[in-house]
Amino acid sequence: MTVTAKIGIIGGSGLYNMAALTDIEEIKIETPFGSPSDVAIVGNLAGTPVAFLARHGRSHHLLPTEVPYRANIYAMKSLGVEYLISASAVGSLQASARPLDMVIPDQFIDRTKHRVSTFFGDGLVAHIAFADPICKALAHELSIAAESVDLGEAKVHRGGTYICMEGPAFSTKAESNLYRSWDAIVIGMTNLTEAKLAREAEIAYATLALVTDYDCWHPDHDSVTVSMVIDNLKRNAIDAQKVIQATVERIAAHPPVSEAHSALQYSILTDLSKVSPTTLKRLGLLIEKYL
Repeated sequence: MTVTAKIGIIGGSGLYNMAALTDIEEIKIETPFGSPSDVAIVGNLAGTPVAFLARHGRSHHLLPTEVPYRANIYAMKSLGVEYLISASAVGSLQASARPLDMVIPDQFIDRTKHRVSTFFGDGLVAHIAFADPICKALAHELSIAAESVDLGEAKVHRGGTYICMEGPAFSTKAESNLYRSWDAIVIGMTNLTEAKLAREAEIAYATLALVTDYDCWHPDHDSVTVSMVIDNLKRNAIDAQKVIQATVERIAAHPPVSEAHSALQYSILTDLSKVSPTTLKRLGLLIEKYL
């Protein structure tokens, strides 16, 4: 594959394309883990090649559990992506993070139940370090970019914990209050799975969490409804594109050094000479520099 882009963008609910992209090429990618959520859209953003993928498909036909996470991350890797910005709709668990605010979390708690979140297995074992699941260097660039853009009354929150739940139903009040007691700031249904796989693929990963609602814990606000979420999604998508473009410009000017780019260096436990040719072929894109 000759098309390359060092910067990738995964758009979540409400962000199905990037209006500022020019010289667009749609690329259908097949991976050893199946087809991605949609075609990859490669183009120029502020003069920089980027790859865009709609997480749920451009028609939003995939539940959070149905998203082909491994295929999506593998596809980004195959395009040469080294930095991955993930935009994601979330509910707020704290009064300080208001609807339409943006959060750039630095931690996750996994509440998913039905997902494969590793490329490894079938005779090849690897254990990545994941104490800091977000690339600090990329999150820093994302934060500075977000703070440099006119977001009106919306605020940017650096750091905090993102609860990743299974979905597709929203939280019960009991669950929402439990997560608040854990000092989590937002709740979503997708990003932790991506973060794990991106780390295994040695891609720097950061989340731009777009607050749509107060989940269901807030006594002075209606419980989350789809209509409420959709209205805020549309408003968030406009601001998200501004922030992403500013981040791309910063990365292009000064690509940050990321520990994620060598995440597998000491993580593979299996003697690669003992691994089956089938497994090596499937994971070759991820481990080729260690063979």
